[in-house]
Amino acid sequence: MGSGCWTVEKRSTLRNDSLSRESGSVPETGCLSVVVLGASGDLAKKKTFPALFNLYRQGFLLSNEVHIFGYARTKISDDELRNRIRGFLIQGKGASDEQLEELSKFLQLIKYVSGSYDSAEGFQLLDKEISEHEVSKKTIEGSSRRLFYFALPPSVYPSVCKMIKNYCMNKSDLGGWTRIVVEKPFGKDLDSSEKLSEQIGELFEEPQIYRIDHYLGKELVQNLLVLRFANRFFLPLWNRDNIDNVQIVFREDFGTEGRGGYFDEYGIIRDIIQNHLLQVFCLVAMEKPSSLKPERIRDEKVKVLQSVLPIKDEEVVLGQYDGYTDDPTVPDNSNTPTFATVVLRIHNERWEGVPFILKAGKALNSRKAEIRVQFKDVPGDIFKCQKQGRNEFVIRLQPKEAMYMKLTVKQPGLEMSTVQSELDLSYGQRYQGLTIPEAYERLILDTIRGDQQHFVRRDELKAAWEIFTPLLHRIDNGELKPTLYQPGSRGPDEADQLLERSGYVQTHGYIWIPPTL
Repeated sequence: MGSGCWTVEKRSTLRNDSLSRESGSVPETGCLSVVVLGASGDLAKKKTFPALFNLYRQGFLLSNEVHIFGYARTKISDDELRNRIRGFLIQGKGASDEQLEELSKFLQLIKYVSGSYDSAEGFQLLDKEISEHEVSKKTIEGSSRRLFYFALPPSVYPSVCKMIKNYCMNKSDLGGWTRIVVEKPFGKDLDSSEKLSEQIGELFEEPQIYRIDHYLGKELVQNLLVLRFANRFFLPLWNRDNIDNVQIVFREDFGTEGRGGYFDEYGIIRDIIQNHLLQVFCLVAMEKPSSLKPERIRDEKVKVLQSVLPIKDEEVVLGQYDGYTDDPTVPDNSNTPTFATVVLRIHNERWEGVPFILKAGKALNSRKAEIRVQFKDVPGDIFKCQKQGRNEFVIRLQPKEAMYMKLTVKQPGLEMSTVQSELDLSYGQRYQGLTIPEAYERLILDTIRGDQQHFVRRDELKAAWEIFTPLLHRIDNGELKPTLYQPGSRGPDEADQLLERSGYVQTHGYIWIPPTL
């Protein structure tokens, strides 16, 4: 190969890593160009470029095959972009000489192109730079790979897609490809989402479109299918006969903090529940796919969404933290919820009658994201220990990734008394010295590999919006009002009352304590 590009098979032998390429896939030999659109924005600096740097450090992006292009309206030089992102790639002042050398080499792979998002001139220049990189690597025309990452607001997606289609496409007759990665939010309701999907779909085929939801890249979310379908003791329990309710929770201990104007346009349901938590919901509730092929998995996710019953107003609690409208970018009379609890019910054989409680909020008393599967009471409880709480299987997505089973055991000592404890798998203790990849690293690598398992398909997106659009319209029209709650609290009291009505039994006197090393 000389100075040309390596095959993916050859590259994957560099590291025996959990992210290594699946065996049996078709080799790809073309050089890789990664284009970060919106390169001067926060998302690119804080997430996209750091993910690319970590993939480079781990040997998944090689300097003799990849080149990274930043594109934005801001008129800056290559070095100015490199200096802007440098501090986000290595944190702190304790970097070793080896890390600094890696950083320097990575930054030299980045080139910046300035241009608008709706004019031919900028994208023609971008195509010229990409083509020069491909020629320099002696890439056979038609075998190169072009990945466009949209770190942009959705309002410019249609114009950018049109420019890429007209000026920046790779010929795909010799195994090359052009793929686009689009960030949420994918519209504001069913109509706007369908319009956006139609505009993009007229320009790109579905296999070329990667709708990214970074929750699908989280380690514990990716573990859900393994937990459910590779462990014999879960298979017979995972149904309405044994499970009383399921909670999927996202909590933040801070408010909008400078994002008030953006957040007020969307609210907590669009921002968190309709995408992040609904993706987790699908993986918890779906049936076993016929295989691990991405389309078979995504088929089952769509079936679950299509089985969800219309949301009832009495199974929704909305909240807004006191002080939210003090933000000068937020209207004084804003009806936007910063907290929501929504009960979803699935009309199928496995889950009939089991409430799935999706809860998300800002400015609460803790920061965490978790799944909480609560089992039914033990029939004929001879130990009279039901008051201590039920069995629960808890999957903690962040922070301090862990999964643990709450169960009742005998209290050590001479008396026959019971107490709640846990079987605990805490990742920090069990997998010492192992760094859990950031979600964006995994998903960008999946995009390069062409694996769409952890991305949102168009029919799945439509089904998700069909569930929430009626509720969102009632909120937008002022028919449903959020209740005021104090920052640092659990949220509105009505939310706990809804949990109780839905059958959730709170455990008193038990607190999970992460194990220490």
